[in-house]
Amino acid sequence: MSRRPAPADSQRKRNQKVSADNEAIIAAGHYLHPVAGRVDLAAIVKVACDGVVSYDPPATEQLLRQFTTAPFRPFDTLIEVTPETSTEAHERLALQENETSIAVLNFASARNPGGGYLGGARAQEEDVCRHSALYTTLTTPAAADYYAHHNRVRDTRYSHRVIWSPDVPVYRDCTGALLAKPYTVAFLTSPAPNAGALKKSNPAAFATVPALLRERAARILAVAASHRVRVLVLGAWGCGVFQCRPADTAAAFASLLKQDGEFYGVLERVVFAVYDPTSKQETIAAFRAVFG
Repeated sequence: MSRRPAPADSQRKRNQKVSADNEAIIAAGHYLHPVAGRVDLAAIVKVACDGVVSYDPPATEQLLRQFTTAPFRPFDTLIEVTPETSTEAHERLALQENETSIAVLNFASARNPGGGYLGGARAQEEDVCRHSALYTTLTTPAAADYYAHHNRVRDTRYSHRVIWSPDVPVYRDCTGALLAKPYTVAFLTSPAPNAGALKKSNPAAFATVPALLRERAARILAVAASHRVRVLVLGAWGCGVFQCRPADTAAAFASLLKQDGEFYGVLERVVFAVYDPTSKQETIAAFRAVFG
């Protein structure tokens, strides 16, 4: 008698099927919705792919320098901490609250487009890829240098590189159901430093993780500002398998986004979507302690 799959095994297999179905949809350029009928994706996926920009460290440094020299601060930035996934957050913002100019930080793998998306993994990057065409944009030639660098240079601090994927169609809702009408958001793909790996292999570099998080966060915000993002979905970036301390990630963004921070007033709204399924709720508590 065959072994009954454990829940994690079953979920992985379901995720793998969704990924395979998604790739078939992208290849076909459309899908069939039970009410809306044929929903075409090819044209909007092409727009997203054509707009991909990979910023290397000198480019992100230049954007940061340009911004800090002549900042544009039209808003009183509203900062929220919410107990939801990134996908739930951008869906709520776009479909329920009619927000526009939304961008989402992808808590990215440094070396593999989409991380373990095709293999059914369940972290944040894989989740946002399962609901959108983000993975397709990350496999374009324009994004290739990001992955080539990180596969060549095996430093788990990773680099201050950011991939900008604009107007990415989201075609599944947060339950996984196909949408009658896709909506678009932008994604910022950047890796947090792998604190867990650094702690084991490079203790001196491990001590610099808080500073690395702040510097990289500043460059991510500079890229967002350069593209006139109004609403930005952030979260517990690096706080999963990379083992960054939630308090360090929260502090990095707080120093930049709260009043007197370099990026206060640049964004109209920032949502820290922190999915924390643990009983102690320590991750989301770290963000609430900083942002209220």
